[in-house]
Parts: sequence; C-alpha cells; structure tokens
Amino acid sequence: MKKLNLLFFSLLLLASCTVQEPLYHWGDYETTSYNYLKKSTEESTQKLIEDFQKIIEDKKGSSGKVPPGIYADYGFVLLQANKTAEGKEMLLTEVALYPESKIFIDRILKMIE
Repeated sequence: MKKLNLLFFSLLLLASCTVQEPLYHWGDYETTSYNYLKKSTEESTQKLIEDFQKIIEDKKGSSGKVPPGIYADYGFVLLQANKTAEGKEMLLTEVALYPESKIFIDRILKMIE
C-alpha cells in the first residue's frame, strides 16, 4: 500500500511539473516598446510597428489570439504617425476582439474626431 501511495504521489508530482504554453505570445514587444518610449525616433517607431505586425501575424500562444491591448497600442502609434485611417481600424479591431476595451477606445476615437 505504501509503495502504491509513493508511486501515485510521484506520478502526481511529475504531472504537475509540465510546462504549459503561454496564453499569448508577446514577441519582443516589451523591449521594443520600452525603446520607443525612451527615445521616440523614427527608427524606434518603425521597429515598434514591425513588432506589432509580427505579433498580429504569428498569433502564437495557446489561445491563438492576438494579446489584449496590442491592436489598441498599434492603433495609437499609427495615430501618432498621422496614419488616421489605419489607426482607427486597429482601435475598432481591438473593440471587436475585446469588448471590455470599448469605453477606453471610444474616448480615444472622440479625441481624434
């Protein structure tokens, strides 16, 4: 009986040590966005836009979705780069995927109109 209990707890311990795939894949977003905020140059802006595009295209992670806030941040950066139509499209995509962001996104859309 003790051997059976030991075997059971050993299997339980091993099963709990599995590595799960993260829910969302953020790519190099953290470093790129930090560099963009630290020194907002044309080069850092372009790198951030490329990073957003990679994250949107890849959709890695166990959810298979773009992480929350990515479309909103991408849209905001596009608005700052005077790409209003593309920026609005990204903001509306954020609302479509994550309806809880509607209140915040609506405020941004009202500010640019």
